[in-house]
Amino acid sequence: MIYLDNNATTKPSDAVVQAMERALKEAWANPSSVHRAGQAARREIDLARAQIAQLLGGVSARTITFTSGATESINLAIRGVLVAMPPTKRTIITSPIEHEAIRDLCVALQGELDAFAVKHMPVSREGVVDASALESLIDESTGLVSVQWANNETGAIQPVDEVARICKVRKVLFHSDATQVIGKLLMPSELQCDLLSCSAHKFHGPKGVGVLHVREGLGIRPQVWGVQELGRRGGTENVPGIVGMGAAAREAIAWLADERNREAVATLRDQFERGVLQRVEGSVVIGTGADRLWNTTNIAFPHLEAEALLMLLSESGVAASAGAACSSGSLDPSPVLLAMGVPEPVAHGAVRFSLSRETTAQEIDNAIDIVARCVAKLRS
Repeated sequence: MIYLDNNATTKPSDAVVQAMERALKEAWANPSSVHRAGQAARREIDLARAQIAQLLGGVSARTITFTSGATESINLAIRGVLVAMPPTKRTIITSPIEHEAIRDLCVALQGELDAFAVKHMPVSREGVVDASALESLIDESTGLVSVQWANNETGAIQPVDEVARICKVRKVLFHSDATQVIGKLLMPSELQCDLLSCSAHKFHGPKGVGVLHVREGLGIRPQVWGVQELGRRGGTENVPGIVGMGAAAREAIAWLADERNREAVATLRDQFERGVLQRVEGSVVIGTGADRLWNTTNIAFPHLEAEALLMLLSESGVAASAGAACSSGSLDPSPVLLAMGVPEPVAHGAVRFSLSRETTAQEIDNAIDIVARCVAKLRS
């Protein structure tokens, strides 16, 4: 199998698996217990917390809250902040190209919070939000701005620095879903966002564990009550998962330290795009005008159904996805692509291919050939 669905999940590294196995055998005690075994498990959590804080640009370890994954982190960030605010602060500003974890949460909040409202920043045809529009959207009812760091479907990197600057000037909280960039891009030495969410399994860690970074001094109401995680998130910590996330963070820090690593995979991504465009007439790469993640490409094959192509690719040995993996199986075109102005006949045939730091040149050569043959078969 040529695995090109790494934005959905990555394979846990050998070091991560070994670290988790050791934690299961040796750090199985409850980390809230005061006895020696419990405190040994607590030290494992503290070490992982420090490693993840370093991966996030050297933030304070006390800002790191462990969750079950990015989806829970997003819910804790947005719901936890809004419900802690005065009822006059019930407007969230976001974009129509966010992950469905945010889109669906906003729909749910409209039925739960009185006077809750959502405003959307405009999006370019390249899939980048227009940060300049934020100034006019913010008013006295704005409680939070939430913009993803990079899009999970197109890889387009968003102007989070400019969004953060505007939010700081206007004294509005800023949350960023950084699920697709943590472990892929170097984080700035000083995070400008107030809240940041991510998940371990996107950078060769385990599923079932994620992080919410909460700026020091920022109050947030827990959604799972308990004494753990400084009172922000209750429940006995998932020690093996947290240890695995710490190991993944340590590996990511080492890999990101050499810029040539990212350049090498970006070269493979570009090679894949050129090969498919040359071999498949009418194919189009979506969002090429944007600054994109080095591992992500979204290629459309107009007038084909992406689901049929994905099944044929899978049978031929290539794993990819149509839009977000959470939406796989849906016959509707991606809301993200439609928000970008991509015509429906094109959006219906769009497939996301996402590489990892383990993808090889031989796999890319083989994948180009397989994609070309599968598209030709469907068209015939």
